[in-house]
Amino acid sequence: MSDKDLSTRSDKQSIDQFIEKVRTLPQTGAGPGGKPGRLIFALDATGSREPTWDQACHLQSELFMATRDLGGLAIQLCYYRGFGEFRATKFVNETSQLLNLMNGVSCLGGRTQIGRVLAHAVKETRAEPVRAVVFIGDCCEEPVDELCHIAGELGMLRTPVFMFHEGADAHARAVFQQVSKLSGGAYAPFD
Repeated sequence: MSDKDLSTRSDKQSIDQFIEKVRTLPQTGAGPGGKPGRLIFALDATGSREPTWDQACHLQSELFMATRDLGGLAIQLCYYRGFGEFRATKFVNETSQLLNLMNGVSCLGGRTQIGRVLAHAVKETRAEPVRAVVFIGDCCEEPVDELCHIAGELGMLRTPVFMFHEGADAHARAVFQQVSKLSGGAYAPFD
C-alpha cells in the first residue's frame, strides 16, 4: 500500500486501510508481561476546524471504534488549541474512555502545533515504544523542515505517523504527505 493509494480513497476506505496497516506493524509496543501496544491519537482543535467539528467528531469516533477491534492497544489522546495549549491524556485501554475524553474537547482559535505533537511522540516512544501516531488536522502554520526532521526521527524509532487531512489546503497536504512518508506512515484525506 502506498501513500498515493490512501490519498485517492474515501474516508471509510482510508480508515479501513489505516486499520489494516496498523495490524501489520511490528509488535514493538508489546513489552514484558504482555503490555498492550501504544498508539497516540492527536487532534488539531483550533478554530479553523470548528465549522466541521461535529461531523469530524463522528468520523473520529468511528475511527476510535475501529481501533477497538485491534485489541491490545492503549491509546493516548493529544490535542492542541488556543494560545499554546497542548494536552495529552493518560493512555487508556477502553474505547468508551477514549470517546469520553475526545467528546470533552472543543475548538479554540490558535496556531497549529504539529511540532509539539511529533516531539511528544518522540518523547513517549523513547520512554516506551509507540506503535503509531494518528493525526487529524486541516492546516499547517509551522516550518516544514522542522516537522520533517522530527518525522524522520520518528521513522528511525519505527513510529509511523498516519496523517488524516481534513479539507483541501494544498500546503497542508504537501506537509502531511512528507511527514507521513518520512516516518513510515501514510497520508489520507479526511473530508
